[in-house]
Amino acid sequence: MCGITGYLGFREAYPIVINGLQRLEYRGYDSAGIVITSNDKSKLFKTKGKVSDLKKIAKKNNLEGNLALGHTRWATHGVPNNENSHPHLSNSGNLVIVHNGIIENYDTIKKELIKRGYTFHSDTDTEVLINLIEEVQIKNNCKLGKAVQLALTNVVGAYAIAVYDINKSDEIIVARLGSPLAIGIGKNNTEFFVASDASPFIEYTKDAIYLDDEELAIVKLGKKIRVRKIHDDSIVEPNIQELKLNLEQIEKGGYDHFMLKEIYEQPSAIFDTFRGRLLADKGIIKMGSVDNNITKFLNAKRIIIVACGTSWHAGLVGEYLLEDLSRIPVEVEYASEFRYRNPIINKDDIVIAISQSGETADTLAAIKLAKSKGAFVFGICNVVGSSIARETNSGAYTHAGPEIGVASTKAFTTQITVLALIALKLGKLKGEISTSDFHKYLQEMKLIPSKVEELLKVNHEVEKIALTYKDAPNCLYLGRGYNFPVALEGALKLKEISYIHAEGYPAAEMKHGPIALIDESMPVIVIATKKGHYEKVVSNIQEIKSRNGKIIAIVTEGDTIVKKIADHVIEIPETEEAFAPLLTTIPLQLLSYYIAVMRGCNVDQPRNLAKSVTVE
Repeated sequence: MCGITGYLGFREAYPIVINGLQRLEYRGYDSAGIVITSNDKSKLFKTKGKVSDLKKIAKKNNLEGNLALGHTRWATHGVPNNENSHPHLSNSGNLVIVHNGIIENYDTIKKELIKRGYTFHSDTDTEVLINLIEEVQIKNNCKLGKAVQLALTNVVGAYAIAVYDINKSDEIIVARLGSPLAIGIGKNNTEFFVASDASPFIEYTKDAIYLDDEELAIVKLGKKIRVRKIHDDSIVEPNIQELKLNLEQIEKGGYDHFMLKEIYEQPSAIFDTFRGRLLADKGIIKMGSVDNNITKFLNAKRIIIVACGTSWHAGLVGEYLLEDLSRIPVEVEYASEFRYRNPIINKDDIVIAISQSGETADTLAAIKLAKSKGAFVFGICNVVGSSIARETNSGAYTHAGPEIGVASTKAFTTQITVLALIALKLGKLKGEISTSDFHKYLQEMKLIPSKVEELLKVNHEVEKIALTYKDAPNCLYLGRGYNFPVALEGALKLKEISYIHAEGYPAAEMKHGPIALIDESMPVIVIATKKGHYEKVVSNIQEIKSRNGKIIAIVTEGDTIVKKIADHVIEIPETEEAFAPLLTTIPLQLLSYYIAVMRGCNVDQPRNLAKSVTVE
C-alpha cells in the first residue's frame, strides 16, 4: 500500500525523492516523510497529511545531500500522525528505514526488544523492525547487509524496505517479500534509485531490477548491485530490464484529474490490449500465452477466476463470456476468501488471477495456493514484471498503460477485453461458435474503441445528470446478464470516490427486498440495453417508477420505450451483448466522476483507499 522511494548518487537527492513521492502518492496519503543525508549528517522531516504538506515543512531548511529516502503512508499499525510517519530511526539514531507492508509478529519482537532496553516513539511495526536490525548488527558484529538479512529471517509478514546507516552514506540495503520494489541503475553505477515502482525515476534511467520475493540487494555507489536470497544468503544473478514506461504516461496531460484522463484513454487502451492479438480481417485471435497452453485450456473441467474489487467485477463479466461463448464452467471468487475457505482445486482446473497492479496481496496468496494444488494458473495484469506476472504459469498483459487514479477505470475495460479474446478463441476451437459468428464477433470487437470514443461525447449530458443527484444519500444500480457486473462496478465507483452509499443488484432481485428502499428521493441507475433481457428490464423499470423512484437509464441508441418511462436517458452505440459492458460502464464512470467533483471530493485520492493493496 505505502509508497517508498530513495536516491543514492551524485545529484541533489531531495528534488528527486520528493517528486518520486508525489508520483507514488496513489499508494497512500495518510502521512509523508523524507530523510536526507550529507557528510554523515541527516535531516528528517515527516508529517501527517500529504506530500504537499511535507514540502511546506521541508522547504524552510537546508536540503542538500546526495542520499535520501522518502515514504508516503497508508496507515496499518498506528493512526496517521507525525510520530507514526516514516522514515523511522533506530534507537542509536544511526539506522534509518522506510517500509511498505506489515510485520505480523512485531508485537512479540517489540516486547523482547523492550526487555533489552529499547524504547519506542511510535505505534508502528516498522520502528520495531529497524531496532531489530540494529540489535542483530550489534549482537553479531556484522555489516548492515548481513544484519538486515538475519533480521528478516525472524519476521513474519510482508515488506519492501530500504535501510541505510547514516555513517555510511554510500550504500542502501533493500529487500522485499510480498510488496513490490524496483531498483533503477544509473550509468556506470554512479547513481541508484529505489522505489515501489519505476515511476519516480523514469526520466533518469531505463535500466531497472525488480526484486523477487525473499530477495535482498546491496546497492553501493560505484559497484554492481549484489542480490542474495534472504532465507539462505545464496547469490542471485540480477535481471536488468529495460523500462517501457515514459513520463507522458504518468502526467495528467491537461486533464483536471488522472481519473478523467484514464476514462478518456479507454479507446486507445482497449485497442492496445487487442492490438496484435485480434486479427479481425484474417479471422484470427493470436495469443501466445493461450496458444502455448491450449491443451490445458481445452481440457479444463472448470475455470476459477480470483480477484478483488474492480478486477472481481471484470471476472464476473468473464464468467458470462467464458460460459456463454466457450461453454466451460466458471466460478468467480474473492481472492481474500478463496485462500481461507479450504477450496477444492483439481489438477485439471485453470485458475485465472486478475489484478491491475499485479501486486494484490490476496490474489498473490490465492495464486500460491492454487499452484500448490497442481492447478494451472493464468495471470491477467497491467504491470510488466509485477509479482503476478512472475508467479503465474502463464498470462496476458492488458497494455492499459499506467493507471494512477485510485478508482480503476481503464483497467476494468481492458481486463474484460482480454477475457473476451480468450472466450472467443476457446469457443471457436471447441466448436461452440460458428465460423460466421466468430467473424462477426471479431469485426464488432474491432469497432469497440471507436464506439467508446463516440460514447465519451455524452460527458456534458452526464454532467447535467450528476448536478441533479450529487446530494443523494443513496443510489441503486440495476442490470441483468452481462450488465449485472457493470451495475456492481458502477455502484463501487460512486461509493469509493463520492462517498455516497450505493449498491448494485440484478434487476430481478429488486422484488426480493431492495424495492422497499424506493421512494421519490432514491435515484436508480438501470442498464437497459436492447440486447439482453430488454423486456424484463423494462418491467423492472416500471415497477420502480410506480413507486416514484427516479430512473437514470442506459439504453441503446434509438430506444423509444424506456425513454417514455425514465427521468433521464443516456444512449450508447449498439453492439453485441457480450461486448455491452465495454460500453455501458463508460457513462457510469463519468457519472461517478462528476458527482465526486461536484461534492468537492478528492477524486484521485479518495479517503482511506490506496491504489495497490499489497497487504491483507
